[in-house]
Amino acid sequence: MAKILLIEDDQDLTVLIHDALESEKHLVEVAHSGLDGRECLLMSKYDAVILDWDLPGLSGLEVLKAFRAAGGNTPVMFLTGMADLADKEIGFTAGGDDYLTKPFEMKELILRLRAILRRPAQMQESILKVRDLELNAGQHRLLKNGAELKLFPKEFTLLEFLMRHPNQIFSADNLLKHVWHSDSSAGVETLRQSLARLRQTIDDDRDNPLIKTIYGVGYRLEP
Repeated sequence: MAKILLIEDDQDLTVLIHDALESEKHLVEVAHSGLDGRECLLMSKYDAVILDWDLPGLSGLEVLKAFRAAGGNTPVMFLTGMADLADKEIGFTAGGDDYLTKPFEMKELILRLRAILRRPAQMQESILKVRDLELNAGQHRLLKNGAELKLFPKEFTLLEFLMRHPNQIFSADNLLKHVWHSDSSAGVETLRQSLARLRQTIDDDRDNPLIKTIYGVGYRLEP
């Protein structure tokens, strides 16, 4: 299982790619604009990025250049209708790892994604540790005092996000935006239910909970 960020403004194509990647057991997050995609890359870690070239707000090329300039080394596959060799050269020079021209066969996208996920840089696991929890983003595993805990995918993503930003307060709207992204059916009650299940699974210290509610403001993870 890999954590994939899909940045694509075509809603129909997004659904097709999302479903195909989930059938491969990947965890998929979605952004529909260059600005949202750039923010996702700033806030979370991914095993691979599938990036449309022609995006509203910021182009895919601009998103990639900013990501590489900030030190991001996650492999990135471009999706684009531009098939000229000169365009491909621009994409690879900017730091792209692969380049798939639209229209394409979904099987080819999956095969290319498998190839970039096998590259050595991706063998480095991202491990986060807070108190007695150890979260391995690469393996999608969570340990508490060495014992593995099971979480639903969104709860795992929510915990990972909070562990990457300890002591920061996030409003419900911010958490919905960063964790649920394009899921328009998710609301504050969805977040509350996920937090309740997450706390029940990971937290046994009621006097000093890991995830605290700051009433009227939001939520904060305290190491």
